[in-house]
Amino acid sequence: MFRWIFKKRPTGAPFRERVALPNVSDPVGEGQAYSPVQAIETAVQHQTAGRFSEAEAIYGKILAADSNNFDALHLLGVLRYQRGDHGGAVDLISRAIAVDASDPPAHFNLGNVYGALNRIEEAISCYRKAIALNPDYLDPHFNLGNTLQRLGRLDEALVSYRRALSLNPHFAAALNAEGVVHGEQRQWNEAIFSFQRAISIKPDFGEAHQNLGHALTKVGNLAEALPSYRRAVSLMPESALARWAYTMAQIPLVYEADSDLDVFRLAFSRELDELAAWFAASSKRMAMGFEAVGGHQPFYLAYQEENNRDLLSRYGDLCTRLMRAWQDGQGVAAPVVRKRPKVAVGIVSAHFCDHSVWSAVIKGLLLKLDRTRFDLDLFYLGVVQDQETLFAKSRASYFEQGKKELRQWVETIHSRELDVLIYPEIGMDLMTAKLASLRLAPVQVVTWGHPQTSGLPTMDYFLSAEDFEPANAQGDPPAQEHYTERLVMLPHLGCSYSPLPVTAVAPNLAGMGIDLESPLLLCPGLPFKYLPQHDWILVEIARRLGKCKIVFVVGARMENLSARLRERLDQAFARAGLDFSKYVVFISWQQRSEFYGLMKRVDVFLDTIGFSGFNTAMQAIECGLPVATRDGRFMRGRLGSGILKRMGLPELVAQSDEDYIALAVRLAREPDYNRHIRGRIEANRPVLFDDTAPIKGLEDFLVNVTKR
Repeated sequence: MFRWIFKKRPTGAPFRERVALPNVSDPVGEGQAYSPVQAIETAVQHQTAGRFSEAEAIYGKILAADSNNFDALHLLGVLRYQRGDHGGAVDLISRAIAVDASDPPAHFNLGNVYGALNRIEEAISCYRKAIALNPDYLDPHFNLGNTLQRLGRLDEALVSYRRALSLNPHFAAALNAEGVVHGEQRQWNEAIFSFQRAISIKPDFGEAHQNLGHALTKVGNLAEALPSYRRAVSLMPESALARWAYTMAQIPLVYEADSDLDVFRLAFSRELDELAAWFAASSKRMAMGFEAVGGHQPFYLAYQEENNRDLLSRYGDLCTRLMRAWQDGQGVAAPVVRKRPKVAVGIVSAHFCDHSVWSAVIKGLLLKLDRTRFDLDLFYLGVVQDQETLFAKSRASYFEQGKKELRQWVETIHSRELDVLIYPEIGMDLMTAKLASLRLAPVQVVTWGHPQTSGLPTMDYFLSAEDFEPANAQGDPPAQEHYTERLVMLPHLGCSYSPLPVTAVAPNLAGMGIDLESPLLLCPGLPFKYLPQHDWILVEIARRLGKCKIVFVVGARMENLSARLRERLDQAFARAGLDFSKYVVFISWQQRSEFYGLMKRVDVFLDTIGFSGFNTAMQAIECGLPVATRDGRFMRGRLGSGILKRMGLPELVAQSDEDYIALAVRLAREPDYNRHIRGRIEANRPVLFDDTAPIKGLEDFLVNVTKR
């Protein structure tokens, strides 16, 4: 939200002498001497009431008599912006500033126009000039914060918001914006506090209620989040963003002990139908619906071990309908393919940086794809810059990065006239979701960076892996039935993964409250990977071992979710008559070198059931750590088992919960067997790394689909 100034200069500022203004449509007669001060006041009244033609006529007559009248130039520039003439607005306000560069509102409003034109650095410069001229001028502090937030410069944005709040502690919009920044930094408790303060000042602040609902969802407090969303919808009944957010919030992050997953799935299904009907009832809603797409996504459905194809297909259909309405309204043409000597492949991602999607899916592709046959155009939607970003740039035929608006990204991708567009993941990033819901290339592909179907009709193929998809055992549906896209299974693990260059640092286990004499079992998953129906498995492992420590790692900035998981597990152990504190410890988030040191010290890696780990399992193998896993029903539950089978260690893959318990207990209790497994891991793990077969399979796929 941006603030604007629609006013003349303060009383006492210099004006030109009185001039004759003929034919002004107000109570002054033709040719009568008429003060520009009065004329400006009349024009401003028209302008603020939306009577733009009347205001423009007055400004025009003032400027006809005095082409350097500051207020007329300035305010006519604002009016031109209001009418959508951004270029005219820049010209007029700049002319006003040339007349008098000491006026803070003029710099402020010019900054707003530059912001609308996405000339971000110029907007920032204007806001800073306004602040330099008047440090106590609240509005440019607020809009500067908004602009910096848009660029991802979150710490700087907070400084601006807090300066605005120091000038007006009851500025509810700044409190709301401060909360949004805290949310982007995953500081959810701080975000909740900011939103609650904004609501205490302005109880009918719909956006703050909506944002509070989101923050409460992120700390696992669905009981309070849903009423906040409902309040937002009641205050903003035509807000697509509020209704969309409420629908997506039906799936919790961490479940209570007695949660029935079907209840949440049914609630999501019901609200999804109601949301689709709400959009369909109004062409105006359909036209504006694109704003909501991607802002909240059904990401956490993946952590339920259920076939989500139907739900995600309905969700994907809605996304594409809304984005198609935007595309038609914008007049965006269908994609055009340019004839090139090489196949033109584009990759769209917010993760060309050190990230799990980068390590698992993207990096090996960039490293090994045959550049004599393929051009690689990379579209980086994120803002993080690191060594991996530099590597990505070095491998690209074309590289584009920045915080761009939707249309800018669409035009950029269109301009490259690609054969194939690849999305390494769909489900984690707002702009990725919007772009993926459009047809921007003749062939569009999603891979398993988020390992379940996208549900989007705009995605033609899903790239999976032979070792990850369940076999078509008698009575089981074919894996294709889990996807709306056409399933393509690349060889082996479907990716070329390189070991990470990490030097392990020995952990201070005693300082973490870990008994060095007990068998140590590591649970490295994030809290939402653990479902309550599997809690008894950990309890039974502890009961059988008698003496052990099950080690959980508190996710970075996920203290609230970890606390909820810990409370639920405590209850499960208590029901079994076991002292939770004797068997389980939660330790703080570890840097990568420390995490590797921890994995080299513990005895067993307990893979999460239903949604397996990939990067963490590969890192465990790098450290020689035995992994206990269980085959899941779907690809996302078979990442760990695929890795182990690929290594020739199928005995580490349980086929049932009971087998999983027995395997974990044996690895923890029998040192000789544990050492034997470690030896086999060391001997067999090279087969996992830098595999060229998946890349060759990808190359064949790309050639075949572009021939069609």
